[in-house]
Amino acid sequence: MSEDKKTLIIDGKEVEFTDEPNLLEVIRKAGMNVPTFCYRPDLSQFGACRMCVVEVKYPNGRVMINSSCTMPPEAGIEVKLNSERVRRIRKTVLELLLANHNRECTTCEKSGHCELQRYAEEYGIKDIKYPTLTKEEMLPIDDSNPSIVRDPNKCILCGACVRACKEYHGHAVLGFANRGSKTRVQPMNGRHLSDVDCVFCGQCKTVCPTGALTVLDEVDKVWKEINNPEKKVVVQVAPSVRVAIGEMFNMAPGQNVIGKLYAAMRRIGFDLVFDTNFSADLTIMEEATEFLDRLNKGENLPLFTSCCQAWVRYVETQHPDMINHLSTCKSPQGMLSSIIKEVVPKTHEGFTKENLVVVSVMPCSAKKAEVKRPQLTAEGKYDTDYVLTTQEFGKMIKSAGLDLNTLEPEQADSPFGQYTGAGTIFGASGGVAEAAARTAYYLVTGENLPSDDIEGMRGVDKASYDKVVELDIKGTKVKVKIVSTLMEAEKAIQSIKNGTSDFQLLEVMACPGGCVNGGGQPVSCNNPELRKLRAKALYDEDLKDLKSRRSHENTDVKKLYDEYLEKPNSHKAHELLHTSYSDLRKGSYKDLN
Repeated sequence: MSEDKKTLIIDGKEVEFTDEPNLLEVIRKAGMNVPTFCYRPDLSQFGACRMCVVEVKYPNGRVMINSSCTMPPEAGIEVKLNSERVRRIRKTVLELLLANHNRECTTCEKSGHCELQRYAEEYGIKDIKYPTLTKEEMLPIDDSNPSIVRDPNKCILCGACVRACKEYHGHAVLGFANRGSKTRVQPMNGRHLSDVDCVFCGQCKTVCPTGALTVLDEVDKVWKEINNPEKKVVVQVAPSVRVAIGEMFNMAPGQNVIGKLYAAMRRIGFDLVFDTNFSADLTIMEEATEFLDRLNKGENLPLFTSCCQAWVRYVETQHPDMINHLSTCKSPQGMLSSIIKEVVPKTHEGFTKENLVVVSVMPCSAKKAEVKRPQLTAEGKYDTDYVLTTQEFGKMIKSAGLDLNTLEPEQADSPFGQYTGAGTIFGASGGVAEAAARTAYYLVTGENLPSDDIEGMRGVDKASYDKVVELDIKGTKVKVKIVSTLMEAEKAIQSIKNGTSDFQLLEVMACPGGCVNGGGQPVSCNNPELRKLRAKALYDEDLKDLKSRRSHENTDVKKLYDEYLEKPNSHKAHELLHTSYSDLRKGSYKDLN
């Protein structure tokens, strides 16, 4: 072993290591791998599942079985990844988990993407020699809320969901209860998710290796609407869906397939195809105007962005005294749905408010809860009728016999298909603030920013969960704080309450890295590299593929104001594009209905 480097031996191969937090990361860096259920790079090391065990021989000759996710790398050790002892332990772990698991795989939402299913196949598990779970022992499924389904019969007690909730959000919605064979992961006192302060972000589902936590599926309901000859079904698609859904069709991570998505939507049978990026531009016009008005008056600052429903619900349940800081702007989804139901019946023959159904395709499970807010209704009907996550829509495409790889790209329909680069970067943490800065600068000065690229606002990795950027708008200094995860948002709120904050705008996205890593995106187990590739694709579209990078230059948005809304923050704009919030500190999701 050289004196100027640290090395160890893995399956006979010398491997150098530096500052890797554990042996598992060294193994992966060397291009090898071991199975694991509980390890997630973004979360604390837990060592619960014991699937990542390896055989370690120390320089003194001692041989031990260690979990690679909790063991620090040591120079001079020899590691065997697949010794007979190691494989026997892993097979035993799998058999025990399968014995205590609801194995209705063909009807499981996670079938085909379940890590337990995959490892059982890889290790050739055919028979279970331990007593298996009976129907009488099955626990009730919790589908009480509009976003997340919790099936405790498929939980393998890896604890990833518990750590995600705690470490991303400082929350303890889920936790361990009981002991021994009665151990469960559940909300406090066994309550339903609808009865606790869950924000429905779906990060618990994102890190879950099995079907214990899944998104509430509404695909069949949407198919029923499409096949109803009495209905006209319109669809909108969010920014980050286009750079993630391709992964479900074996495309490279981060590939932008928006043209193929439009084509798939038409083949499926949607009557009109619109893009939520359009209303992201619209959001910027409203929010930038609102921010400048507050800044001039010195009222209700800092302004909180309101695009992220999980963040909005967090404020309503945990800090209702801060509601007046939230922007009154609806999310881009909410704005476009409202505009569709107001305008399309006037511009498209055969469409009426009675027969119009609006579906949105979102990266986010919390959007399913958002559309059930009583504030987002008109004439007794919800503005958005259904929300499908990226995963749901990917399955819908497959069930229609379509393959994104073979579809020719198409364009979205007018008038809500045009968008700028500012709209597309909404999908990454910092994107909303950067888009707002581009337009706010113009609204104040009549000029565009010297550069549209505000690098300090970008970043979706753990080191970028808290960013602060100061802008100079012709002598007016504006400080913008950008946070990702509610843990960081809570720190920002506390700084406001204790008087130490010095920022005027706070952008919050609940999911780590923003919507590119939303709870409805294709399974990634919160892979930091994957979210970087997705975000890069959005910034590439902003930089390379679009005619304009500024929301105030969207000609269809200008036309919408001229014909229907007058100007940003007008009375008519407030009727259609703005909303209000509720004090839910002592409430639950049920209080919204």
